[in-house]
Amino acid sequence: MAVSWEDQGLILSVRRHGEYDAIVSLLTENNGRYAGLVKAGASRRMKGALQPGNIIKASWRARLDEHLGTMSAELVRSHSAEVMSDPGRLAALSSACALIDALLPERQHQPEIERGTIAFLRSLGTEGWAARYARWELDVLRELGFGLDLTACAGTGSIENLVFVSPKSGRAVSAEAGAPYANRLLALPAFLREQTEASDADVLSALALTGHFFETHVFSSQRQPMPAARSRLIERLAK
Repeated sequence: MAVSWEDQGLILSVRRHGEYDAIVSLLTENNGRYAGLVKAGASRRMKGALQPGNIIKASWRARLDEHLGTMSAELVRSHSAEVMSDPGRLAALSSACALIDALLPERQHQPEIERGTIAFLRSLGTEGWAARYARWELDVLRELGFGLDLTACAGTGSIENLVFVSPKSGRAVSAEAGAPYANRLLALPAFLREQTEASDADVLSALALTGHFFETHVFSSQRQPMPAARSRLIERLAK
């Protein structure tokens, strides 16, 4: 008996399959991360709609649940087109989609990550997008079970002057307690704890922080590198 569903989802990646078709990875509202074969997905007619970051209405069908399945796609919103003229914003969109595609297990409902990612993409056109991207990565870590404790100093319990994070425990450390070990601790930019403005240097420090825990807790165990799209975003922010 065939299995099927209809859902709305965010395109994470598109991989050409044969001459005309494409395999699309999708983060859906109700079914988690799913992949499907879109017939003629590599055609000129479909290429604009099937871009990472776009929202589509999808119908998925397979003879057995464990099969790849075929997918039809109808464009709902083109986030990629909205940021195409801004290389920085486009890099952030690409990085978010690539991270989610690499991090999430298939076919497991992830409502908070799905909602948070959509909210971030909707806000890309406004100022402060780089800082919001860094906060989004922090939220993804938390939803994956690797949340950082940035509320109080791990050594003293103080809530003042928190400027470091322990690379082992993921807990905040105050300037005073961390001074003797500063070269072994990660920087904690203030904007990750408070609603303050963030410079590009602050955002890069935040991404070094989240990147460490992605590497340590996720990618090293999977024996795969961080997505290249994330590295390109960091390079662009560093310019």
